[in-house]
Amino acid sequence: MILPRPDLNLLGINYRRIPVMAIGRDIYHDTRLIINKLNALYPPSAEHPGLTSTDPEQLAIQQLLSVWINDGGIFNRCAQLIPPSAPMLKDPKFTKDRAQMSGRSWSAAALAAARPEALVELRNAFAFLENTLLSDGRKWLVKGQDGPTQVDLEAVWAMQWLFTLPGSLPEDVVSVKLFPKTYALINRFMDVVNAARKKNGKIQKVKGDEAAERIYASAYAEDPVNALDNDPSGLKKGTEVLVHPTDSGVQNKDKGNLVSMDWEEIVIEVQGQSGKTCRVHAPRHGFRVVPNVEEARI
Repeated sequence: MILPRPDLNLLGINYRRIPVMAIGRDIYHDTRLIINKLNALYPPSAEHPGLTSTDPEQLAIQQLLSVWINDGGIFNRCAQLIPPSAPMLKDPKFTKDRAQMSGRSWSAAALAAARPEALVELRNAFAFLENTLLSDGRKWLVKGQDGPTQVDLEAVWAMQWLFTLPGSLPEDVVSVKLFPKTYALINRFMDVVNAARKKNGKIQKVKGDEAAERIYASAYAEDPVNALDNDPSGLKKGTEVLVHPTDSGVQNKDKGNLVSMDWEEIVIEVQGQSGKTCRVHAPRHGFRVVPNVEEARI
């Protein structure tokens, strides 16, 4: 179940970014963690082969591309390329919300000022794919594959998002004429995505209160492994903590009791508006967990 932000408030969650996924009574933040959990909880099968691999070289490329797009600034540059004429930038609620989350102005003037540098970075990103992995004519980023893998997903999702925003990429900087192999890769990937959407049918939508009740009525999807004994933070199970991203949305902190934590994941128990609880999972990388000292003082 994918949860929009208003529904999260019912569950006592203050996370600002989307998507957020619920499997049973477990809530997962951040797309990277969501993908990893889907791979772990629903292993590939003949009917659903999945996108991930066990090949060490492929996994390394997959991870490096994820870091390049997310931590290397490519996605942030994509966000700066929203055209100043886009309807969303005329919505004060949207621009105020994005400014609060990111810590920078989302006015049309601010985006126009950032646009030249963002175009340089995106042009170089397209050139990187065009002139390295795709330069030998391969169909997918992993040579010899007859379908997309998570390597392709990690590389193209942010660039493809710009394709949905007319005017974001001027043709004299980034276009199918300049980068035909990269455009062809993105279009092939979206053909696969659209075929899967058609096969799976229309997404069922439920209201926030119904979603919350379904979650609370469900069993937990997994039993977190407690690996706190040698954690550098010194935190102990049961400590009330605050968890938040470190790159954006830093003012929106989730509060709960620490259930478990290892080198990759933080799990806390959060109480919703109804007094019921669920478990919230966040990646260790890119998130901060600290004791809730402010409430302890009170």
